[in-house]
Amino acid sequence: MALDHPEEIRELFSAFGKVTVRRMFSGAGLFAEGLMFALRIRDDIFLKAGEETIPSLQSEGSRPFSYETKKRRVVVNSLWRLPDRLLDDPKDLANFARAALQAAHPAAAKKSRPARRKTGKKKR
Repeated sequence: MALDHPEEIRELFSAFGKVTVRRMFSGAGLFAEGLMFALRIRDDIFLKAGEETIPSLQSEGSRPFSYETKKRRVVVNSLWRLPDRLLDDPKDLANFARAALQAAHPAAAKKSRPARRKTGKKKR
């Protein structure tokens, strides 16, 4: 899946809707409605996933994003590889992208919450 240019990625997701591609890490983040719903790393695209979407991605033979550090392998269960068959099925790809965008909403909500203050004795 050689999607090297933002235009190619936007075209791939055209049945889904407007997608913004921003360089990040060694790849690019894919954004819709201001939320990152997918990540392109190397030659793969990983969709945001949650409890509702992981089973369908698993049934497609997908796998979570992972990387190696010097000490261990890290698995990121919130990002799952885009199934290859979706590259030739724009309608179904749009459905998976919508589900990924839905999965991105709770993560974005957690990030936007203000930090809780520690409770302690009040100074008098």
